[in-house]
Amino acid sequence: MDETRYREAIDRLIEPGERVLAQAKADVGGGLTPPPPPEPAPAAGPGRRTVGSVLLNVLLPLATWERGDRLVDLVGWGIAGRGAPGSAASRLHRAISPSGPDVQVRDTLLAVTDRRLLVCRTGGVKLLGGRDAEERALAETEVVWAVGRAEVASARVGWHRLNPKRLRLTFVDGSWLAFTVPIAESGAPLRAVAAALAA
Repeated sequence: MDETRYREAIDRLIEPGERVLAQAKADVGGGLTPPPPPEPAPAAGPGRRTVGSVLLNVLLPLATWERGDRLVDLVGWGIAGRGAPGSAASRLHRAISPSGPDVQVRDTLLAVTDRRLLVCRTGGVKLLGGRDAEERALAETEVVWAVGRAEVASARVGWHRLNPKRLRLTFVDGSWLAFTVPIAESGAPLRAVAAALAA
């Protein structure tokens, strides 16, 4: 999907009189992210994890071992965000994270308008779904999180490990979340988002 088609999808979602200044297709950076917002306590919580579960996760990084996942993320990817449960970065990360087993591909779009920062998600597309499935996914694009521009304290693009294209959004509550694009793709859209937020 090209940037023009993404722009058309975003234009359908903005309010009357609102103007899009910049947009970028990006994903949350790999690594540790802020904890999710508080939720009602489950009736029966998970059992305690041991050093063994952490070790197993290091040996089998594709498996899920709860707390051990965070160790693998830290060692392999670093930190992709910080903030208390319920902070802006925490709520943003929850809004774009799949809530269950999702075998479909969804794109995350960042858009800066003259009023807000919008985070949008396209509809799901199965792998090898074809052009018609991509068109349906674009038609199903929705705003999953939005915040006034004044809530964004800073936005900057810089190096992270081997990837020079990493956008760090810092919010006024001190929390932050990073977005990246693949190394083979241009970082210009991320830089445009950062510049629009700084203007």
